[in-house]
Amino acid sequence: MIWRFGLFDSTFTPLATTHWALLTVLCLPLLMGLLAALFPPKRAWPVLLASAPIVAAGLMLLFAFNDAGLLRWQWAVADIQLSLRLNGLSVLLLLTTQWIGVAAALYTPGYLRLSDPGPMSRWLWPLMGTLISALSLMWLATDLLTLYVALELMGLAAVGMLLLSGKAPALKAGMRYLLLALVGSLAYLLGVALILGHWGRLDLQGLAEIIEPGPVAWFAAALMGAGLALKAALFPLHAWLSPVHENAWTPVSALHAGLVIKASLFMLVLLWSILLPDAFYASRVIAWLGMLAIVWGGLLAWRTDSLKTLVASSTVAQLGYLMVIFPLLLGADVAPLPRALAWEGFWLQLMGHAFAKAAMFMAAGNLILATGESTLKGLAGTSRRLPLSLLVFGIASITLMGLPPSAGFTAKWLLFEAMIITQQWWAVAALLVGTLLTAAYIFRMFRYSFDESAPRQRYQPLASGMDLIALTLALAAFALGLFAHYPLGLMHGGGV
Repeated sequence: MIWRFGLFDSTFTPLATTHWALLTVLCLPLLMGLLAALFPPKRAWPVLLASAPIVAAGLMLLFAFNDAGLLRWQWAVADIQLSLRLNGLSVLLLLTTQWIGVAAALYTPGYLRLSDPGPMSRWLWPLMGTLISALSLMWLATDLLTLYVALELMGLAAVGMLLLSGKAPALKAGMRYLLLALVGSLAYLLGVALILGHWGRLDLQGLAEIIEPGPVAWFAAALMGAGLALKAALFPLHAWLSPVHENAWTPVSALHAGLVIKASLFMLVLLWSILLPDAFYASRVIAWLGMLAIVWGGLLAWRTDSLKTLVASSTVAQLGYLMVIFPLLLGADVAPLPRALAWEGFWLQLMGHAFAKAAMFMAAGNLILATGESTLKGLAGTSRRLPLSLLVFGIASITLMGLPPSAGFTAKWLLFEAMIITQQWWAVAALLVGTLLTAAYIFRMFRYSFDESAPRQRYQPLASGMDLIALTLALAAFALGLFAHYPLGLMHGGGV
């Protein structure tokens, strides 16, 4: 294997530094996960020590990008050219993955100690490490083969984590998820086969230069789009999502909702921007489905009596926000200013939702673990004993509702501005309806938890730091909105 490093506009970043930082980001999570399977940590401090070099490597890549601009790594394996690249968007997604991944890992020892999950719980660590490594690879990949490898590693790790509890409902939901994930992977591979057979290339940069609109590009985009939409739980392919989270361990739900479904959506936008650069009908079909997702997901969350189903159903609605933006991201008839605003708002909304939804699942898991109740009515009166868990849930809800000064507010402001400039009033209405529905099901949950007339019940004390870990994620979504100028500055030039 021959490595060739390429640095553009760089005079001070050492090649060896970025090389080792890249290897650390991609390989160390998996290695640390395997080590933790042999010696499962009982406390959070060994996890913190193991995570420190991974976070340091991510920050090192951020500093290298700030100094050097775009970074590329290329190598040849059996006459196949593979490449990675670090741009503004990928470094932001990489840091988001590390923050949420480290938070989930720190949360896990306390959760496992209190929930008595069984002997298979030690294998959660290598699967979690595989998931983080696969996601990191996906943000950096620039060819269809590497993207497929990352997609499969991520999917298999996610399914494995769902099956670890061994309970019948979890096995049923996990196997259904596995079968649907395999269908999605097959559809993606068929699209790749069409592209390779017709154009003979796998690298995204080369494909962007030679692909022309036509039946091959359209069929490939349809196949890959359907497969990735299924994996991302985009409406109406979302039916598997709620049963999966209903039976998943809390750290698994946090990683899955915060990161896994975002990765498939990332790939969808990345590939369609190449295969359908002048899309008109495809992007509008996605947008109309997004409007339905906002309403349907909001109604499901509002009507359910299960706390986990409420949080999972809200994900369907929140993904609808991102689907509505597709006509502004794709298509030749969009002016540069609204396209730039939509681009920034889309990714800021995605990252803000990742932090907030991971925090919300942890807060919900803490409430369920402490009370032994999973229904909204069963959580009545929890405000007296679990105020911090409810505070985390409330702060995360502020981001989902899009209230200032959260990332959700800043992202929606950018999106509203782009929609008003292009006079897409139907999209404006969809986002407003989604905000009202989000407020409705969030306040319904708080109405039960602040019911002072509920009888006092026994509570299981939470492990030290479980609420604080969730709080850091919720506050990160806040900080992303307050200091949005920095991530938005990094996003410029963050395309393919």
